[in-house]
Amino acid sequence: MTDARNKSDDEATSPAEEDPVIGYILRAVSSGKDVAPQEIAAAIAADRAKPTAPEDIWRKYMTAVRQQAIHLARQDKLLIIRKGEVADPNDFKGLYKLRKVSSD
Repeated sequence: MTDARNKSDDEATSPAEEDPVIGYILRAVSSGKDVAPQEIAAAIAADRAKPTAPEDIWRKYMTAVRQQAIHLARQDKLLIIRKGEVADPNDFKGLYKLRKVSSD
């Protein structure tokens, strides 16, 4: 039996495998454009919700998107943008967008 802590770097799971919401976020920002979290939540809802679900079912996923975006921003994997400026992932309020970290 293999313990997760003993896995080599080659066997380690990617963030997207750990939580599917992270995968949605990383795919959304991979285009290089700023992405509203509502767009990501809507994509998740479109893939996961039942056909009989209400149109605003995407709201159910907003908390998960925000939490995982903060997690990724703390790991320097993406930027949280508020009013055109990079926001502190530990202290921001209101509307925001997500941006891929540039590889300068």
